[in-house]
Amino acid sequence: MTTNILLLGADGQVGWELRRSLLSVGNVTAITRQDCALTDKAAVTALVASHNPDIIVNAAAYTAVDMAESESEQAYALNRDLPALLGELAHQRDILVVDYSTDYVFDGSKKEPYFEHDISAPANIYGASKLAGLQALQASGCRHLVFRVSWVYSARRGNFIKTILRLAAEREELNIVSDQIGSPTPASLIADVTANCLLLLTAGIGQTGVYHLAPTGQTSWHGLAQEIVRHGQALGMALTIKPEDIKPTPTSGYPTPAQRPANSVMNTDKLQRAFQLQLPDWREPLAHLLQEISAGS
Repeated sequence: MTTNILLLGADGQVGWELRRSLLSVGNVTAITRQDCALTDKAAVTALVASHNPDIIVNAAAYTAVDMAESESEQAYALNRDLPALLGELAHQRDILVVDYSTDYVFDGSKKEPYFEHDISAPANIYGASKLAGLQALQASGCRHLVFRVSWVYSARRGNFIKTILRLAAEREELNIVSDQIGSPTPASLIADVTANCLLLLTAGIGQTGVYHLAPTGQTSWHGLAQEIVRHGQALGMALTIKPEDIKPTPTSGYPTPAQRPANSVMNTDKLQRAFQLQLPDWREPLAHLLQEISAGS
């Protein structure tokens, strides 16, 4: 029997990749914010009722971290209230909900990588709203599969990788934050692991719950910028700076409305064990993406 999947947030970085990867799992109905007002309870309820999916994959989120500090109502509407509603509807209909959380549910003060069971202590509104969404989903009693992800990038939309490539072609020197560390994660990897885990669940491998999803290894924003330029140069991109022209700078040098965690590294052992996966080093998918960008330019 064919599995019917309702994908929300299909035009975002992760959602766009999920359009492709979820085809291996079943029939996909891709919904964007233009198709349905995801903060409208009646509209979402009608959407789920009309499609009656086996799986809801929610890739919709309010992700403007700094703007969330002054737009908390909008952030909570999409990051807390939507998962809460989906959980309620899914519990009634026995639908599996896949959702995505964030490293920002942690304050970043821990020296080692974060485990799924570590105490959450968001340092900003975005992180608090995403944590509230996870808690609401868990409280609903529905079957759920939640992936915490961090430092997400893709060939689409604005993100750190594309910004660095643009600046590296315009400037002679860059100052990049060096005291925040994490694992840069491509949207394509998130989408592929999601589809893989769903297939494995139907085969009786793995179990539902909350998992950390990121490549292995870690770097700082400064280290990531240097790696981007290093690869970009090797691919023949027209960049005016070299890796050594990128200077390390502390977070205090770039104050932002929202506080960022100093440590965003997450331990992925639970995911790799449960679903028998082997995640790549963060440099591998970055190299692939830069090659894709270079070939398309």
